[in-house]
Amino acid sequence: MNIEAFLLCDAATDSQGKLNILGSFDTLYSKSIPVNHPYCCIALRIRFTRFEEGEHKVRIDFVDEDNKKAIPGIDGNLNVRISENLFSSVVNIVFNLQRLKFEKFGEYNINLGIDGKQIGQLPLYLRQIQPQEKNF
Repeated sequence: MNIEAFLLCDAATDSQGKLNILGSFDTLYSKSIPVNHPYCCIALRIRFTRFEEGEHKVRIDFVDEDNKKAIPGIDGNLNVRISENLFSSVVNIVFNLQRLKFEKFGEYNINLGIDGKQIGQLPLYLRQIQPQEKNF
């Protein structure tokens, strides 16, 4: 299998095999803790070969700098089927995430696992907005 896209974004859809992505990012800014993010998506496009046809388990985990789970993980299943005349096929997956809440600033990782093996990782940075000094 080959990951063709693995993104954290503002929105994503799968429309007739097209993966539509809006606003990919890796940093969230906040004035204070906890950091609350109302809505975002994880968009995946994974190519499978004929030898990988069948059922697969997908897992997404958000972990902090100490590799501890920051928010509950996401589990999913997919059933890969490849047409007889093709050697490979692509699967688009969109995970819609609502009301993400992080308890501290710092660096996080979004880990992608398939069938119990980690096959991808994205960084997510939570940064504090510094108050600006007033010049009179």
